[in-house]
Amino acid sequence: MNFFMQRMMGGKEGAVAFVIIAAVILVLFPLFLDIFRLNLVGKYLTYAFVAVGLVMCWGYGGILSLGQGVFFGLGGYAMAMFLKLEASSPEATAIQSTPGIPDFMDWNQITALPWFWEPFNSLPLTIIAVLVVPTIFAFFIGVAMFKRRVGGVYFAIITQAIALILTVLIVGQQGYTGGINGITDLRTLLGWDIRDDSAKYILYFVNAILLLGVIMIGRFVITSKLGRLLVAMRDREDRVRFSGYDVSAFKIFVFCLAAMFSAIGGAMFTLQVGFMSPSFVGIVPSIEMVIFAAVGGRMSLIGAVYGTLLVSFGKTYFSEVAPELWLFMMGALFIAVVMAFPNGLAGIYQKHRSKVIALGRRLCARVPFCPTYRVGAPRPSES
Repeated sequence: MNFFMQRMMGGKEGAVAFVIIAAVILVLFPLFLDIFRLNLVGKYLTYAFVAVGLVMCWGYGGILSLGQGVFFGLGGYAMAMFLKLEASSPEATAIQSTPGIPDFMDWNQITALPWFWEPFNSLPLTIIAVLVVPTIFAFFIGVAMFKRRVGGVYFAIITQAIALILTVLIVGQQGYTGGINGITDLRTLLGWDIRDDSAKYILYFVNAILLLGVIMIGRFVITSKLGRLLVAMRDREDRVRFSGYDVSAFKIFVFCLAAMFSAIGGAMFTLQVGFMSPSFVGIVPSIEMVIFAAVGGRMSLIGAVYGTLLVSFGKTYFSEVAPELWLFMMGALFIAVVMAFPNGLAGIYQKHRSKVIALGRRLCARVPFCPTYRVGAPRPSES
């Protein structure tokens, strides 16, 4: 149990924080939100996969990637391809010139299913593709960059360029990718209608449990020796290299892990929203994902989830109450957070942690069943 607490949760305090975020997304939101809002929160939580990966990649590894939308999109497109093929059975597409292929292929005079679409007729192969394809792509990028000691702002710019190139490629290859509209009209998963309210509830909980699992994996990595080496590498890379460690291998590993996390989020996004388009692959969504991690605190995995929820809720709220001004309001929110709280929400908690703990102990001392209960203990306001 102590090993689990230390390695997976980061101690008692980490365990409490994990239980709180689990209670919020698994109990609080489903109890108090209607299905529309809950599905919206589920969409926000898919972005949190990317933010958690960025905390490991940027916060602990010192690798700022401005192209994580690439891996989010690859995972999303892999799942969308399977769902689209299921929706494109010969019976459902009988009115097309070539039945049995996606509608956008028929519109572009493609008469046979491309070879690289064939594996997505199988759900197990699709799940493998969601996990493996973005990871392999990240591996090649990492080897090409980190083996040559490309880092810092140069790596950030290169990842931006990759996001732009992939977006242009997806839009340009309309007959194979759906173009600017993306892959739409996704209805069923193995015959199960994912548009029903009951399906949305189930997918929300699957998404939430996967996110908690990703956080636990992240905690296991950063509390291990590898996590300490990542921090040392971030602060004194040359010293770690001179100590005999292969710095590039560590960077490749954490970059690939962050890519895999992002791809899982992309796949769950496709399932919950019902489509995938290049608008979630490019530079703008990638920068927004960095903002999620920055607002939550780039050294806090759980803070990344809170940051994602806060920014996404703010984006939705401002766009509803002030459609013409919401972009300015969001910009003001970002600037205010960065200037006032440079370490994000996690930094605010760390700053006031001792006061919160002391208040909690004084409150606990008044509760008969609390371990620190004392008869006649002073009230919080009396001490």
